[in-house]
Amino acid sequence: QVQLVESGGGLVQAGGSLRLSCAASKSIASINVMGWYRQAPGNQRELVAKIFSQGSTVYAHSIKGRFTISRDNAKNTVDLQMNSLKPEDTAVYYCNANTHTEDYWGQGTQVTVSS
Repeated sequence: QVQLVESGGGLVQAGGSLRLSCAASKSIASINVMGWYRQAPGNQRELVAKIFSQGSTVYAHSIKGRFTISRDNAKNTVDLQMNSLKPEDTAVYYCNANTHTEDYWGQGTQVTVSS
């Protein structure tokens, strides 16, 4: 089992930045994929970005060029740097760990972008 705890959400004006952090309860070095997802009211949960154990990344088209995902296997953390935020980025952001056989989720952190 892996417990994931997100932090760093909040209220920011459009054009601003936030950095989300996800702390895992155990080593993430062997976890295949770590990712960030988001869910806005009335919408399905969607992928924001993910990073594989070897460092390759995948980004949603809507955030490409504005967000950057990174992982620190020594600290067991995965961060999401969000720049040039837009009101449509408003959502609850969830950290995810995928181990080939299991999916683990954090409790989520609210990001609100005002216009």
